[in-house]
Amino acid sequence: MKNLIDRLERGEPLSRPDFISLLGGYRDPELAGCLAAKALAVRERHFGRDVFLRGLIEFTNHCRHDCFYCGLRRGNRHVERYRLTLPEIAARCDLGHSLGFRTFVLQGGEDPFFTADRLAEIVAALRGRFPDCALTLSVGEQPRETYQRLFDAGADRFLLRHETADADHYARLHPPAQTLAERFRCLYDLKEIGFQVGAGFMVGSPHQTAGHLAQDLLFLRELQPHMVGVGPFIPHPETPLAGFPPGDPDLTLFILGLIRLMLPKVLLPATTALGTLVPEARERALSFGANVLMPNLSPLDVREKYEIYTGKIHQGEEAAEGLARLQTRLAALGFRTPRSRGDYPG
Repeated sequence: MKNLIDRLERGEPLSRPDFISLLGGYRDPELAGCLAAKALAVRERHFGRDVFLRGLIEFTNHCRHDCFYCGLRRGNRHVERYRLTLPEIAARCDLGHSLGFRTFVLQGGEDPFFTADRLAEIVAALRGRFPDCALTLSVGEQPRETYQRLFDAGADRFLLRHETADADHYARLHPPAQTLAERFRCLYDLKEIGFQVGAGFMVGSPHQTAGHLAQDLLFLRELQPHMVGVGPFIPHPETPLAGFPPGDPDLTLFILGLIRLMLPKVLLPATTALGTLVPEARERALSFGANVLMPNLSPLDVREKYEIYTGKIHQGEEAAEGLARLQTRLAALGFRTPRSRGDYPG
């Protein structure tokens, strides 16, 4: 199967059966080692040894949706809900800027309180306050007009994981009111408007097959996103999918390597979900081509309330307070953490 990895590295398109075959070999240490070496070389060719840091601010845990896998789902009555005000968000950005962050990621559930007007007000205020920074939003499915307003207000990037590129599988993870077609509409609207766009999916989500994962990779090749967020599924006890096992970290790492070869310039995070399952996952993800980390900048008193899956880590080197330790460890591994927006090298 190394010939398939070589073809991917050369930029040749692989078929669905090709990807299924490759994914079937992820447990082979020799194949995984070959993939990691090539992914690392490709990343260094485009980014050197730079790892880009994003300051994550989880500004609301209210959500209008009832996704079957998410702990923030509307039907979970055991969540202590919160919303941050604009001054609270700005204060966290002030702290992040002083620490060296030059990208802020505002992430939240699809909270009806944050209308297009309110979101645009936040974006415009932060754009004026931090002109040297990139502003990334992750606020779910919105009308095209709302996306346009947010872009015009100064937002640079938008993260919206598609979760799965198979419509039937999507229907097994979401209520009937949510459709994959609508998720795709949002992603293509965002690209057309001019955002740097991030897609992504869960590895090991309930009912997932190798064919589903292959379809995810084919969709990414078609979409050509600027960012891809891939992490293992982790069950939450207050969801309908609580009884399913978590995704496989090794398969997740293997998929990161495939994405790096297929999309050489993509911004590829080492996700918190990986670090939640495996303590050394950050370093392993970087060895498979990841080049982004997102320490948590949210106020300390709300971090435990943003529990999209059980056990989500938000302290130590996963948090802004541990930034110096994180940078020291990365430096020991030969990585740089520049004070940079870390834009997609288009």
